[in-house]
Amino acid sequence: MWKIKTVLMDEKAMGRAIRRIAHEIIERNKGLDNMLLVGIHTRGVPLAKRLAAELAAIEGVPVPVYDLDISAYRDDHRKDSINTVSSGQNRFDADGRTIILVDDVLFTGRTVRSALNAIMELGRPRFIELAVLVDRGHRELPIRADYVGKNVPTSRHEDISVQLSEVDGCNQVVLREEVRS
Repeated sequence: MWKIKTVLMDEKAMGRAIRRIAHEIIERNKGLDNMLLVGIHTRGVPLAKRLAAELAAIEGVPVPVYDLDISAYRDDHRKDSINTVSSGQNRFDADGRTIILVDDVLFTGRTVRSALNAIMELGRPRFIELAVLVDRGHRELPIRADYVGKNVPTSRHEDISVQLSEVDGCNQVVLREEVRS
């Protein structure tokens, strides 16, 4: 069971972080040419859409957003219990593109590894960059984000919960601690 320890970001702070990440993406890539955003299910998708709206507002150019279901690529599921890539997944051509992979929280790196495997089946991108709202540390793989909204060092007995209006009905990031009975 989890208990909220503190609110790390409210709606305004989340908006500022997304705006800052948008500016950093434009600056590092010298614009938005041949770029697409790929949100990891579930909360990475609405974050990617918010980021795309910010990028379009700044540059006046729409950036395509795709959703990525990585369940078939996870290493914590038995291989015989899952299907291959979902035919309902929003497929895209990755060849030669700059892909900004978007997720809510970067933790062990395993979700990102799964997403990279899925993307590589869709072509050979020019670059893949990672944007996350929160980086909480505790990496198990050599993966780091290119764009981070907030770095929050945590213990293994804590959890970061990103809540988005599109999924959860509110916008905030909370730090939760495990309650042991």
